[in-house]
Amino acid sequence: MAITKERRSLLVSMVMVFFFFNFHHLQVMSCPDPATTNCTDQDRKLLEFPLNLEYLEAEFFLFGALGFGLDKVAPNLTMGGPSPIGAQKANLDPLTRDIILQFAWQEVGHLRAIKKTVKGFARPQLDLSKKAFAKVMDKAFGVKFVPPFNPYANSYNYLIASYLVPYVGLTGYVGANPKLQCPASRKLVAGLLGVESGQDAVIRGMLYARASHIVYPYGVTVAAFTDKISDLRNKLGKAGVKDEGLVVPKFMGAEGQVIGNVLVGNEFSLSFDRTPEEILRIVYGSGNESVPGGFYPKGADGEIAKSYLVTVGSE
Repeated sequence: MAITKERRSLLVSMVMVFFFFNFHHLQVMSCPDPATTNCTDQDRKLLEFPLNLEYLEAEFFLFGALGFGLDKVAPNLTMGGPSPIGAQKANLDPLTRDIILQFAWQEVGHLRAIKKTVKGFARPQLDLSKKAFAKVMDKAFGVKFVPPFNPYANSYNYLIASYLVPYVGLTGYVGANPKLQCPASRKLVAGLLGVESGQDAVIRGMLYARASHIVYPYGVTVAAFTDKISDLRNKLGKAGVKDEGLVVPKFMGAEGQVIGNVLVGNEFSLSFDRTPEEILRIVYGSGNESVPGGFYPKGADGEIAKSYLVTVGSE
């Protein structure tokens, strides 16, 4: 049947309307309009913030395994930021060193991935000295260890110190993901979260295998160290229980069936989330996102972290 000129025009009009509507719909679905949702700016801030922790992890793992850090292996990534204070090579057994070296290069990759997406900022001043870690342990146990805890002394100490690091970043990525607007941002964070989760699982697994080992000379088990560190992070974060050690009361274990806690999760065995404010309270060791200290003596960088420092400075 011949199509009349009027019908042809009508069909063309309908097709054009269909494609216009669906193209517009796909645009909206792929990434919200930055003018109405602040997509680009909000994502940028949330993607830049984790650089603080990625810098810390990269330097701690590089120095622990190699005795040197980003200034030697990837100086361009530091953007001229100051070298870390007190970082040094750790006395590690071959297996632990091999694993930590893998973590180190993974962290370099994370820095590259984030900076490929957002401009980022220069490496902040980091304090990775024995004294900085000793303060954390003293605070966690409520006593002054003698001799002071030294993360670089041996593999046990280094793994316990490493317990401090990836998990905090992991919870930050879990918290950031639902706040991101663009698929590319969510994809990046999902990729980072996957590897950070893996690092945390390996560290916890290695420590779990040694849970009953008494850490010399403190007379405290590895499991007790993880309990105290987790308790401290919960206290500093001020947002309830989002951290658990390697051994927990049975009701806190997976489905209330086990006391082993090699992977930490909530009542549904899902990862806990943390906000940037909670993370700052923890890594500063002050319990206050506006009071720098701990591993960041001059404060963290990026708009989110600096907004709290500016507020204090203007009072």
